Amino acid sequence: MELFDGFSGVARIGLGLAAVGRPGYITLGRERDLPLRTVEAMRERAHQLLDQAYAAGVRYFDVARSYGRAEEFLAGWLPGHDDAIVGSKWGYTYTADWQVTADVHEVKDHSVGTFERQLAETRALFGDRLALYQVHSVTPDSPVLTDRELHRRLAGQGAVVGLSTSGPRQADAIRAACGIEVDGLPLFRSVQATWNLLEPSAGPALAEAHASGRVVIVKEALANGRLADRDEAALATALRRPWATIVLSGAATGEQLASNLRAAASERDSPLAAEPAQDYWTTRSRLPWT
Repeated sequence: MELFDGFSGVARIGLGLAAVGRPGYITLGRERDLPLRTVEAMRERAHQLLDQAYAAGVRYFDVARSYGRAEEFLAGWLPGHDDAIVGSKWGYTYTADWQVTADVHEVKDHSVGTFERQLAETRALFGDRLALYQVHSVTPDSPVLTDRELHRRLAGQGAVVGLSTSGPRQADAIRAACGIEVDGLPLFRSVQATWNLLEPSAGPALAEAHASGRVVIVKEALANGRLADRDEAALATALRRPWATIVLSGAATGEQLASNLRAAASERDSPLAAEPAQDYWTTRSRLPWT
């Protein structure tokens, strides 16, 4: 796809701002990584990471409406970075009001109404800098796979249309999405999915998506911190998948980001240590928001 044509080396690593766009998240070790989490402290941290990543050659930056103020932080940094590529997501609404201890941190809704509202919110921040617009966390039962009116509106919103997936049936969601067309053209041209050493089950479906000409973005390559002690090897292994276009770093500190970026030139590898997909996602669902 033209968005990432010619990307190689460090440019194949993207920076996701989920961990630094809101005070609470499910990545392990946040008490150590982010001792101060006021809005201004998190904005400063996000901008430091964006500067560091951009200087190293990173050009894709990934946010979502549900990542607290991540879109706002990225939009404030964008001026002067004309070749930065912005991807965002709709489908979850952030509800924690900047509280780590909130009972509910985000609410999922793939309705046309939520799409229209969140698209307007995202466009207000990014304008035509929004290059990739993704449906957040599609599962096989999501109405986004069957709602023809929503398909038409997605196709007409201006940015490249993508989706992210989650859950033990990612492969089913990916294959269903890749079969959707609007006016004879594929709707979804980008797929973002969890793939890591512990949860590689989406690999065959991602290979099919790549073979059909779609961008493949790997998220959660470090399994929400469970693979942090071997981050370079885990990311390098993901980067060596022949179907992977971009692999996201979710670093929360400069040291983590520097280590993650070394994966682009790393010769290290790590064998798969796959868990049953259902077990992996059950464990993930039990990770605390910290």
